[in-house]
Amino acid sequence: MNTSPKKAHALIERKNSAVPRGIANSTGVFVEKASGAVITDVDGREFLDFYAGVGVLNVGHCPEPVVKAIKQQADQLLHSFFAIAMYEPYVALAEKLNSLMPGSAPKKTMFANSGAEAVENAVKIARHATKRTGIIAFEAAFHGRTFMTMSLTSKVKPYKYGFGPLAPEIYKVPSAYCYRCHYCSVYPACGLHCLENFERFFTAEIDAEHIAAMIIEPIQGEGGFIVPPREFLPGLKAICEKKGILLIADEVQTGFGRTGKMFAVENWGVEPDIMTTAKSIAAGVPLSAVTGKAEYMDAPDAGNIGGTYGGNPLACVAGLETIKLIEEQQLCRQAARIGDTTLTRLKALQEKCPTIGDVRGIGAMIGIELVKDRQTKEPAKEMTARIVKYCLEQGVMLISAGIFSNVIRLLIPLVVTDEQLDRGLTVLEQSILRAAAESR
Repeated sequence: MNTSPKKAHALIERKNSAVPRGIANSTGVFVEKASGAVITDVDGREFLDFYAGVGVLNVGHCPEPVVKAIKQQADQLLHSFFAIAMYEPYVALAEKLNSLMPGSAPKKTMFANSGAEAVENAVKIARHATKRTGIIAFEAAFHGRTFMTMSLTSKVKPYKYGFGPLAPEIYKVPSAYCYRCHYCSVYPACGLHCLENFERFFTAEIDAEHIAAMIIEPIQGEGGFIVPPREFLPGLKAICEKKGILLIADEVQTGFGRTGKMFAVENWGVEPDIMTTAKSIAAGVPLSAVTGKAEYMDAPDAGNIGGTYGGNPLACVAGLETIKLIEEQQLCRQAARIGDTTLTRLKALQEKCPTIGDVRGIGAMIGIELVKDRQTKEPAKEMTARIVKYCLEQGVMLISAGIFSNVIRLLIPLVVTDEQLDRGLTVLEQSILRAAAESR
């Protein structure tokens, strides 16, 4: 691999002069092209992509059928505001998402541009449908960086610090973070106190009749790939049904095959009332969706929801082709296979590497939580950063997560080859062992 990135250095200087420092970058890499699970930078260096644009590229970079569909659509129509002059791809993709969302009730879908926009609209729809205003979110959540979604998000720095005051009527409750449970002293023994606390919450904090919706990522992403116990999500759904609260599943990162199912909630047999999607919906073209039961989606009046670019024609045809690829290539099954291979290797590494506190995940959504000591579980933030750096130096690009910044998250493209998967995991294992040895 070329170790003298001269073009990248020049571009970094231009970037620092033209782009605000709030737009961060952790690698210094400028991409020239990418295909499948491989990124090539402007200096000709190749990287295995094990972060997939933060979960955007489940079908890999530049899949040929998607690129072809975008080019064909570009020759016909680049933009039309759907509220004025409509076009078929919007309707066709809405129909497809309605058919895929769990549950037998009639569904409807609207489109926006980003995951944060989808969440904002889901909150609006839930409030309008229920005539209530309160929203319950969970510790360790990430729902975006706009005003409302920043307020729903849990991690203070860098997402909320200095941007207050936050949106009102947001209520936070503990998530099912079993490895760091406030109540269970022995992991993974679970007393489901996270569910029991709701009875106290509705007495001590806010009456349930004031709550419009509860929003949760089925597997918390930025929070550290936190996988709840099997009873948790069904328990939340039961609480919501009992109290007349809508359950919003934020599937922005977990959706479209990532966990071995089209949507992560299917792993628990839960039917949400409203679901938000984005990221891997369109192979990298900006698009998001709110899909929900028709009775709730139809609550807002005409013109209450929508936006100029939401459901752009290029994005919609990309979405249709992306979903077709996932289905035809059986990428949900591939995600499960990637997960089995990866978890087996990382669990074996955990047995001989005491800095690995926890390995968790479903399908190809896997987190490695690093600690300084397994007894105290003190987060190993600095070690995590070194491992990410060592992997990058050896041509594997991945990222960290977690409210303590001590979780390595793997979002491997579902089209990765067996050779690429083996090579990337070997680099990761070697980097973890190296960083652990340096910390002794």
